[in-house]
Amino acid sequence: MRNYKIKRGYNPDINKIITSYFGAEGDVEQGITFSVDGIGKVDIKRENKILTVDIEPPKELSNDYSVIKKWNDFLLEATGKTTKERKKEFGKVKT
Repeated sequence: MRNYKIKRGYNPDINKIITSYFGAEGDVEQGITFSVDGIGKVDIKRENKILTVDIEPPKELSNDYSVIKKWNDFLLEATGKTTKERKKEFGKVKT
């Protein structure tokens, strides 16, 4: 499970973003579960300015690497942060 902080001052319509990228409908405030080829079962929930994402990988792996680009583009639109900014944030997380 990962928590992604949404950029300060950025207020996206995450429900609309999920629908446009993955075709899943629901309320992200309550939690949405959907399946994506190459990624697996995805649970997303938004609490205030944090997007919680839990992924259960598929049983069979895919060789289609375009799904990684699609996922990163989705996270950029949903959080307002680039891959580099998200990586820097995870480097600060204490375990």
